[in-house]
Amino acid sequence: MKVPLTLAPPMARDETDWTALLNFAALRGQLRVSFGPACNIACWFCHDEGDIPPGLARQDASKKQRPRSLCAAHYVTVITALMEAGLKRVYFTGGEPLTSPLARPVLEQLPQPGPDTSYTLITNGTRVRASQRWLAEVPLDKVKVSLHYFSDDTFRAIAATRLGIATVLDGIEAARELFEQVELNCLLLKDNRHEVRSILDFALARRMPVQFIELVGTDFNVERADAAVPADDIVAHLRTLTRDEHTEVAGVGQGRRVFRVDGIEIDVIHRNLGRHHVGQCGTCPQRSTCVEGFWALRLDHDGGLMPCLLRSDLRLDLKALLDDPDRLVAAVAGHVAAFTEGTL
Repeated sequence: MKVPLTLAPPMARDETDWTALLNFAALRGQLRVSFGPACNIACWFCHDEGDIPPGLARQDASKKQRPRSLCAAHYVTVITALMEAGLKRVYFTGGEPLTSPLARPVLEQLPQPGPDTSYTLITNGTRVRASQRWLAEVPLDKVKVSLHYFSDDTFRAIAATRLGIATVLDGIEAARELFEQVELNCLLLKDNRHEVRSILDFALARRMPVQFIELVGTDFNVERADAAVPADDIVAHLRTLTRDEHTEVAGVGQGRRVFRVDGIEIDVIHRNLGRHHVGQCGTCPQRSTCVEGFWALRLDHDGGLMPCLLRSDLRLDLKALLDDPDRLVAAVAGHVAAFTEGTL
């Protein structure tokens, strides 16, 4: 991991250019909030929102994850300030967020979402049942469960765990008991290629949307880059199930193919549909391998905010601004503007 930059003092709020941040929000850009790298499984492809993945940290003691600097109140301050500044979509990630002692106090103290805002929990599903009682009281709009496996053997091969797939499937049912919106996501890999249709059938039988995603290459999974599988097979299969298909390339992030099967939305994140690149991407040394572009701001447990998963050297350190929300959002707006203009 590269050492974060030390940035100049942020602009005063009345001198800040808000255009880039507001455009990012209008294009459905995400604020991805990581409670930390802790996880009870260790999927080999994990990018840990830019930190050292759990599996790699366990294998190599020289790989040090970032220290924790934020408490629950800090998280709530940052989330509230950025939502008041215009961000609409907040996703809670990890590691596995439900392993963190901060998950409950943060989620319980979230500002009530407005009509055009949303909170989404992304989880591996294994801790949902145990957390069900308190999850029932938090203002989440959606739960997305990662289901990259459909058997004990595949789960253990991908996630290096002794848990069985029944734990994940029960977590999905526990989420469905609580929330109206429960969705699945599945990375397309050689490891699970034989189970992708079973995962689709499982989702359709329960009328749950599911998203199939081509693997994004990072420094952490480069040694297994050949395990990635293109989306062509699942796209071809979906076309045998429905004629209701369209593509979406507007907004931020990768383009996607959207299918509706019996009224259920199935997304395929397909790298050949393009992505949202901005000014900083023009001279980026990682541009040739980047398939994501600018689609998320990632807040980590050490108070850093990254506009790009592949460029930790562009990380903005917010720790000195946690007691001043006005200066904090001005710094974020200025950082996004500079990233968009290519002047970081």
